[in-house]
Amino acid sequence: MELFPNPWITAPTPETQESDTLATDVPAAAVISAPLRGMVEPDTADRLEHRTVNGAASVWVLGVHGGAGESRLADLLDGAAPTGHCWPVAPSGAKARVLLVCRSDMRGLTAAQRALTQWASGATPEVDLLGLAVLADAPGKTPKALRDFASIIGGGAPRLWLLPWVEPWRHGDTTAPLNRDYQRFITDVTTLVTTTPRTTL
Repeated sequence: MELFPNPWITAPTPETQESDTLATDVPAAAVISAPLRGMVEPDTADRLEHRTVNGAASVWVLGVHGGAGESRLADLLDGAAPTGHCWPVAPSGAKARVLLVCRSDMRGLTAAQRALTQWASGATPEVDLLGLAVLADAPGKTPKALRDFASIIGGGAPRLWLLPWVEPWRHGDTTAPLNRDYQRFITDVTTLVTTTPRTTL
């Protein structure tokens, strides 16, 4: 797994590079950690809908397209819940913590680009966006062109996680031990959730 702050704003540092041990802390969010004034809103057809969510969740996992892995990641994260591919609106008035997720194919990355443009333009509910998780769409190494495009798309999110293919999930085995990449990801998100205070509108 690779974790990046915004590559266009923040230069890589030893703390943000992949290491041989699990992370104990998470790099701070990149400068683009909130909507940007003057950002052009995407066309209505390219926007994800808003939906009032019931109950509480430590983080709302938003799959930006069908088959993104929204439910799978929500199951991995303690207290998380899927949003049904919609931006969550918390009835309590608190900003919902949101994690975007997509697949690493062109369809998934383009959908993530649209969702991040929607967020950056302010055309979403007010949320605390943690970052974007890109799940491999097939076994083996992701082609370089798609990896590069994922890094570019991830430049519009506070953080980017690139997560590998998990073969047992393909066969319905959700109990297989998680590899180091996913353990690191879970640790990162848990740290963000427990150290970032929840804010109100």
